[in-house]
Amino acid sequence: MLKVNNLCKRYRSFSLEGLTFTLPEGYILGFIGQNGAGKSTTIKSLTGVNPFDEGEVTFFGKDFCAHTTEILQDVGFSAGAMDCYPNEQVKKIGAVYGMFYRNHDEEYFLRLCRNFHIDPEKKVRELSQGMKVKLGLALAISHKPRLLILDEPTSGLDPVARDEVIEILQKFIEDGTRSVLFSTHITSDLEKCADYILFIDGGRQILFDTKDNVIDGHVIVRGKKSDLTDDLRSRLIGVKQSPLGFCGLMKRSDLTDSDVVECDVPTLEDVMVYYTKEEISL
Repeated sequence: MLKVNNLCKRYRSFSLEGLTFTLPEGYILGFIGQNGAGKSTTIKSLTGVNPFDEGEVTFFGKDFCAHTTEILQDVGFSAGAMDCYPNEQVKKIGAVYGMFYRNHDEEYFLRLCRNFHIDPEKKVRELSQGMKVKLGLALAISHKPRLLILDEPTSGLDPVARDEVIEILQKFIEDGTRSVLFSTHITSDLEKCADYILFIDGGRQILFDTKDNVIDGHVIVRGKKSDLTDDLRSRLIGVKQSPLGFCGLMKRSDLTDSDVVECDVPTLEDVMVYYTKEEISL
């Protein structure tokens, strides 16, 4: 579906270097990193907004640089709430949007709106924030793309609205022929739906693997301050210390029987925080 090899994009003050990952058909790839990590830069490169400087990108077995226009006909994109043209009716925006895609289906778009509980007769400014996000998804899906690319689609939404968006994405891929690249810093959303995780920080790739392997391959360890030996500290990816003890993240393969620690399963948020933060003393 999507293959990226050594993707690089350089600006004067920021550089995205060496991203390499694959997204197969029928899966959701969660793309995580703190604000400013390079997620939006990556997505702009993958959608042709800001062409990348080096690397190879292949969609559906075709080179992106050689077949950009053709490929983008099979890609849907949404960057959160649809706030453009606030005084226009939903149905009119759908009709105009459809002019850019050969496979746009107006009836399908209106059916999506009804399924998402969006009134096509309403103006955009009359919709709630959650409805505007779902309108953006309806537009992105209306030409029946094979790949859906989303940049922070659930940011600013309440938990109920975020859960509705996740259900939409799961429905989108359920026939096994379509995929989603889902960029977010709300890692709890990805724990519900993602199959793969791509994690970047400061423009560099930290991890790419299945979600289960990312979680199972790490462990949260806790202990008394006296148990934090130099040897143990050297194996920790990140650590928080307090007068009562410490809490850290390490690779499960680096844990030994001689370590005097309590162990817990990490969340994706734990993984992201401990990889990106300096040592914290409380």
